[in-house]
Amino acid sequence: MLHIGVLQFSLEIPYAETLKDKRNAIKALKDRLRRSFNVSIAEIEDLDLVNVATLGAIVAGSDTAHLNSTMDHLLNELQEWRDGTLTDHQLEIISPR
Repeated sequence: MLHIGVLQFSLEIPYAETLKDKRNAIKALKDRLRRSFNVSIAEIEDLDLVNVATLGAIVAGSDTAHLNSTMDHLLNELQEWRDGTLTDHQLEIISPR
């Protein structure tokens, strides 16, 4: 049975002075998260704000325990991100009925 983990999170990037600075920081983060956790990830809101980014990450799998573990590790990585601060997040596991 397919389960989908959805994580929406917001980051503050205090050193970004331009959208180019923000894009560079977010691109590096997205690339690292894709490699480390095999997630699909995209910037979904706050595209025109220089110091704030809202992203979504999706993981699919057959085991909810594995999805929860993956999302927990991803959140830990975001909390330790040195280029910015995790300011908010929402996690949901979608399972068919």
